[in-house]
Amino acid sequence: MGNQVEKLTHLTYAEVPTSDPTGVDQEDCPRIGVSYIFSNDDGDLEDNVVGSEKDPKQEENYDTCNEVECSVFYRDECVYEKSLRAGDLSTCSPEHLLNTCKPGDLVEFVAKNQYPHWTVYVGDFQVVHLHRAEIKNDFMTDASQGRRGRIVNDVYKFKPQKPEMVVQNAMEQVGARDRELSWRNSECFAAWCKFGKREFKIGGEIRIGKQPYSLKIQLSEKKSHILEFQSMEDLIMERRRNDQIGKNAVIQELVSHLHSEEEVRTDHNAHWD
Repeated sequence: MGNQVEKLTHLTYAEVPTSDPTGVDQEDCPRIGVSYIFSNDDGDLEDNVVGSEKDPKQEENYDTCNEVECSVFYRDECVYEKSLRAGDLSTCSPEHLLNTCKPGDLVEFVAKNQYPHWTVYVGDFQVVHLHRAEIKNDFMTDASQGRRGRIVNDVYKFKPQKPEMVVQNAMEQVGARDRELSWRNSECFAAWCKFGKREFKIGGEIRIGKQPYSLKIQLSEKKSHILEFQSMEDLIMERRRNDQIGKNAVIQELVSHLHSEEEVRTDHNAHWD
């Protein structure tokens, strides 16, 4: 019958297969292989939240301590890192960001229970971003929708393009919408503008063979969990889902999954005793 591929969207860890029958790799870090095939665009979902209008309480409620610290590897090379060790995760108001942003900077806006929203600063207090299935040119204060933000030029480890090229990439796409879009969410679009890599585009990589990408989720100072993916696009979708639900919920999912997996192994061993 060959391999069959199911449509996978916003999975919990209990619903995906492990890459190893025991769920443990050589370094004793559990691994789970995840693949999103033709799944829904979380760029639409990130706007479907209560209080999408500017809400002053959003700045007060966001807790950076509940952010998921993680690293992304392509084979053995680290290509993304978000952690307190790697850099400052603090956020500030859009008005404050306007005093520090330079054209070509990537800005991430965050709020509790929402997908992060990425934009490209193009100068004159304006950003270009993918919002509700359209590339738009808006004032930063409007694009933020009351969320706090931070500059995220350095979380991806790829070589950036020159600032003027980043701005040109973004401005050339303004007005593109629906079927014209080549990016699944605001982060993929902004990162493509910055680095120009096809891996950020829809279908930019063929999902065949071994999963070359791994997402290392830092659960504590000494404990981590690894997920494997066949494409950068798939990995970004799962990482953004983790960002949306927060560190505490991610840990709870993993605990539930690993506990269920241990019960299955125990029942299996009891059956053969």
